[in-house]
Parts: sequence; structure tokens; C-alpha cells
Amino acid sequence: MAIDTAILKSTAYFSVLNDKELDIVGQVFSEKTFQRGEIILWEGETSDTFFLVAAGAVKVFKTSAQGKEQILSIARPGDVLNDIPIFDGKANPVGAQALGPVILYGIKRDKFQLILRQSPGLTLNAIKVLAERTRHLFTLVEDLSFRHVMGRVVKILLTHAGDGVAPVQRLTQQEMAAMAGTAREVVARSLKALEEQGYIRLENHRIVISDKESLQKILTESI
Repeated sequence: MAIDTAILKSTAYFSVLNDKELDIVGQVFSEKTFQRGEIILWEGETSDTFFLVAAGAVKVFKTSAQGKEQILSIARPGDVLNDIPIFDGKANPVGAQALGPVILYGIKRDKFQLILRQSPGLTLNAIKVLAERTRHLFTLVEDLSFRHVMGRVVKILLTHAGDGVAPVQRLTQQEMAAMAGTAREVVARSLKALEEQGYIRLENHRIVISDKESLQKILTESI
């Protein structure tokens, strides 16, 4: 099945390739689909396939020995999964689960590394992606260590909530709690307080931002 090379072009890894190069690289990718709730990657297991998201949204998370979940990010079209073990050959450091119907493009580790060796520009982009991933994790640590819960909830809303026009992937309160590092009840109280102040509103079970400026102010003052 032919893949959409525009998706490859949208990723930092393959954005430097021209149309001819994208067509060649696209031929070694395969397509795989998942439904909501299906596990794509198990934390601690090995994987020899580099994935990128072509459609849908994927939850990337860590799980403690006690079963507590911390969501690290939501991967969307153009984002990549499990690139770290593709480079170091070790076990998956995180798990990944489909938040809805998902289409992934995958390429085997040996073929991906061969492409990298043949394209210095691609290798530089790979370094950039890994650097951005490290920066994201530093920001996550900062948020969990220093930002109060309301600020964390507001940041999630500003990142993932819609404007009432464009459709977005819905997050449950439990998923928001796993992203904020808190309990679902705390998220529920925070959302209720924000709604009462007129900063957000609920429409057809979706959270819509109605006062972005005020939310930005809360976020700035929360750390």
C-alpha cells in the first residue's frame, strides 16, 4: 500500500528530502492501523520498527511499579514514536496507546539506519529531533516540580483544547490527570473553577477555550 509522502515531509526527520527522495524512502515504509485503546508499544519490551503517526493521536506514557501512569506527550500526525530504541537498540523506555483510530507508518531499524547513513541532512535532523525531545522532558520535569496543579491543567487546555471550530482529539479527565501528575478529582475541580470564571465552556462534551488571554495569565503566574 502506497503511503502519503506528505506525512513523511511533515516530520523533522524527513523534511529535508526532495520529492524523488521521499518517493524512494516511502517505498520501504509499511502501514499499520490501531483502534482506540490498543497498545502500540509496551514499555520495557524491544522493538525493531520506527513508527510515525500518519493519522489519529497516540498517548506516550510511563507507568510506575504501582501502576500509576504519567503521560509524557500526545503524538499526532507527523510525530514519531520509539525512535530512541531504534538508535540505541535497547528496550522501549515508554509505552504508547491509541487514543482513537490510528494509522502508523513503520520502517525497520536496519533500513532506517541505512537511510540515515546515506543522508547527512537526515542525520542532522535526527539530532535536532532528539534534542527537542530532551528539551520537552526538561520542561515536563519543571512543570511537575514547580508549577501548581491549576497551572498544569491550564497548560494542557492551551495545548489540546479546541476553539469550537476545528475538531481536536478529546482527552478524558483521567488522561488529563495522568498528564498533570495528579488525581482525576483534582482536574475536575480545576475545570469547574475555570468554567465558573468564564475561561472555558463545555460544548457537546468538549472543552472549548473562551478566554485564552486569562488562561495565559494563569499559566504565566503558576511557576
